[in-house]
Amino acid sequence: MSSAVGADELLAGLDDDQRVAARATHGPVCLLAGAGTGKTTAITHRIAYGVATGVYAPNRVMALTFTARAAAELRARLKRLGTTGVSARTFHASALSQLGFFWPQVIGGVMPRIVDSKGRLIAHAAETLRLKLDTATLRDLAAEIEWRKVSRLSYEQYAAAGRPLPTRLDIDIMVALHRAYEDVKDERRQLDFEDVLLATAGMIEMEPRVAQQVREQYRFFVVDEYQDVSPLQQHLLELWLGERQDLCVVGDASQTIYSFAGASSKYLLGFSSHYPDATVVRLERNYRSSPPIVETANRLMKGRPGALTLHAEPEPVSREEPTVTAYRSDMAEARAVADAIAGRIASGTRAQDIAVLYRVNVQAAALEAALGDAGVSVQLRGGTRFFELPEVKQALMMLKGAAVGASEGVAEPLFKTVSDVLRSLGWTQHAPEMRGAVRDRWESLNTLMGLAEDAPRGTTLRQFSDELAERVAGQHDPTMNAVTLSTLHAAKGLEWPVVYVVGLSEGLVPISYATTEAGVDEERRLLYVGVTRARRSLHLSWAQSSQQRSGSGGPGSREPSRFLAEMRSRIPGAAPSDG
Repeated sequence: MSSAVGADELLAGLDDDQRVAARATHGPVCLLAGAGTGKTTAITHRIAYGVATGVYAPNRVMALTFTARAAAELRARLKRLGTTGVSARTFHASALSQLGFFWPQVIGGVMPRIVDSKGRLIAHAAETLRLKLDTATLRDLAAEIEWRKVSRLSYEQYAAAGRPLPTRLDIDIMVALHRAYEDVKDERRQLDFEDVLLATAGMIEMEPRVAQQVREQYRFFVVDEYQDVSPLQQHLLELWLGERQDLCVVGDASQTIYSFAGASSKYLLGFSSHYPDATVVRLERNYRSSPPIVETANRLMKGRPGALTLHAEPEPVSREEPTVTAYRSDMAEARAVADAIAGRIASGTRAQDIAVLYRVNVQAAALEAALGDAGVSVQLRGGTRFFELPEVKQALMMLKGAAVGASEGVAEPLFKTVSDVLRSLGWTQHAPEMRGAVRDRWESLNTLMGLAEDAPRGTTLRQFSDELAERVAGQHDPTMNAVTLSTLHAAKGLEWPVVYVVGLSEGLVPISYATTEAGVDEERRLLYVGVTRARRSLHLSWAQSSQQRSGSGGPGSREPSRFLAEMRSRIPGAAPSDG
């Protein structure tokens, strides 16, 4: 795509605002991109257009994301646009690559091992202080250590920050634990993920030749989900840039949902102040959700700092208004949602087109049980990843072995070879009637069979095996024929035609520990993310009680989330249903 015609073709399918974004090949550029407005389309076309017009050399472009899956998606889309050679990585992957390259030159020797999990090191650190901590406290401590480091705070600054502390630990003990953790880690010559960013930044700051090499390698930067950047990531980004301003950032302040982990939307919202000559493009045309869902999302965020006003595309079919339903108990809510989903599937909706979203993981158990009783398969997002399932790992190993042993002249259809391998593992053409582990295993193997059937005509077994390996590396899990259960946090970046958001009561959304205005605002944004995952059908619900038969005012009595009243002028279904 090096010709002018190719460049024009890249712009042909974009709307006016996306086209402005794609043509803004020189930074600084800020794309304020609302949910469902095609931000990934905009940034990939911008990169491809820059390459096609000769503005960028592909190997001089770095696209930064926050997940390996998002990076893999960027690479795949760029490849489809005819652009290869662009580095699309997470902040950590980029920093780790640079650290591994420069460590022997600057420090000498082999780079220290990266800590997989902080828990064990923190436990040993606690023992040096004669403290014995339970697993939950160790997790909280790990989160606090990460927050301090990505916020670039000294121990003294952390002590003065006024953070809520785990039970039975005062601030002096907390700081002592932070220090002891770092001491234990240093003694074992290990680095944690935050150290990777810190050490990379330190090398660039202290070693001019490192800075020069890094800045020569990458001259154009794109940062996706910029509202989620932490002070440490922002600092490293500025070091990568040096004096240059060829930076394009993309984000939506209304989808800032990781403030608890150190993310801050201030860099996105303050971008035009930091770069007064920046090109700012607002992407507000929503291509994902129906007008009633977009209207609901807009009401939720109306008047909030940095909020964009989404505009839905005209709906070609009849409007399906979002619903709000109250139930007497969590179990009644779970059963009613499960029955409604089973009815939809029986009417022709695919299971993979439906998701149930909730605030905390503990809510999944009742939903999983109710859906199982209704004969509906589920996949738990945030649980074991598809390619980590034992039966899938075994199948991948056997497919790779079959590919290595295949004769060059054999032209057996791919689906035949794959089905033979999967049949040896127990796969059958027809699903077993029973539910549970046997059916779950079949669904996993059948998903692999589906990938083989969807492969382009003429794909060889070796090519198919290589594609699966790329999916594993990019954490690109395939879509299974199952209803998705997910926390609101884990649902970010995904979408479904039909979405149920459950548990919308005070104490859950907003969560009970969101006691400050900032905390409640974060909960509002989290619900906004949930609402904007839905394309055509959105169902909101809450339970009056956690108890099966508790009535209004009884033990465990709840109130509907304050956000429900804001999204609608009244709450239909306010009289609790027995489900």
